[in-house]
Amino acid sequence: MVTSDVASDYGALLIGGLLAFGLSGCVGMQFIVYCRTYPSDSPRNKTMVVSIWLLDLCHSAFICAALWDSIIVQYGDVSRQDRIPWSVGPTVELTAMLTFVVQSFFAYRIYRLSKKKLTVAGPLALLAFCRLVAASISMGEMLKLKQYTYFDRTFPSWVFTLGLVLSVAVDVMTTIFLCFFLRLSRSSISSTNRIIDTLTLYAVQNGSITSIAAVASLICWLTMPQNRIFLGLHFVIGKFYANSLLATLNSRKRLREERSQGTPSGSNPLPIIFPDNFDGREGDSRRSYFVSPSYTNASID
Repeated sequence: MVTSDVASDYGALLIGGLLAFGLSGCVGMQFIVYCRTYPSDSPRNKTMVVSIWLLDLCHSAFICAALWDSIIVQYGDVSRQDRIPWSVGPTVELTAMLTFVVQSFFAYRIYRLSKKKLTVAGPLALLAFCRLVAASISMGEMLKLKQYTYFDRTFPSWVFTLGLVLSVAVDVMTTIFLCFFLRLSRSSISSTNRIIDTLTLYAVQNGSITSIAAVASLICWLTMPQNRIFLGLHFVIGKFYANSLLATLNSRKRLREERSQGTPSGSNPLPIIFPDNFDGREGDSRRSYFVSPSYTNASID
C-alpha cells in the first residue's frame, strides 16, 4: 500500500516535473529563435514574449522547489505525505497567468479577425480572467490549508475544478472562432488557401494540445483527488500554452516566404493572423491583421 502511494504521489510529481522541465527547454529554444529572427519586432510583441519566458522560468523554479520539498525533505516521513509544499500554490497561479496571457493573445486576434466585434472576443477575455481569479483563490487556500485532504474536502476544490473547466472552454471556443473566420477568408487563389489551411491546422493543434492537458488533469482531479497525478499533469499545462504562443509568433517568417512565393502579382494580399508587421520589421507597409482581404492593409497602431 505504501509503495502504491509513493508511485501515485511522488512518482506522478516527478514525472510531471521532468516533462515540464523538458517543455521549458522548448520554451527557451523558441525564445532564442524569436530573438534572433525578429530583432525589430514591435515593443508590444517583445514585451509579451519576454513576459512569457520569465513566467515560464519562474514556473519551472517553483516546480523544482515543489519536487524538492515533496521528495527530498519529506523522504521517509509518511506522516507528512499529505502536506502541501508552499511552492505548489504558486505553480498553480503561474500556470493560470501563462494561460491568461496566451488566451488573451488569441482573444485579441479574434477581436481583429471579427472586425472588432466585442460580442465575440469579449466573452473569451472574461472567461480567461475568471480562470485567473479561480487559480488565485486556489493558491491562497493551498497556502492556508497546507494539506491536500483539507483542500479536497472544502470549497476551494470546487474553485480549482472551475478553473480547469474554464481553461478548456476558452480553448475550445478560441479554436472554433479561429477556424470559422479563417474559413471565411478563403478565396479562389490556391496558394492563399494553402496557407489559410496551414493557419487553420495551427489553430486546431494549439487548441487541442492545451485542452487535452487540462482535461486530463481535470479528470484525474475529479476521479483520483487522493493522489498527485492531477498535479503532475497540471505542471505541464502552462508549458503547452507558452510553447503555443511562441510557436505561433515564430511561424510568421515561413508563412511570409510562402506568401511571397505563391501569391500571384496583382492579387489580393494574404490575410494574416499576426499583429503589427507580418515579418517583424519596423515600418513594413504590410502591417495588417487576419481579416477579410479588404482589411489587410489596415494598421493596428
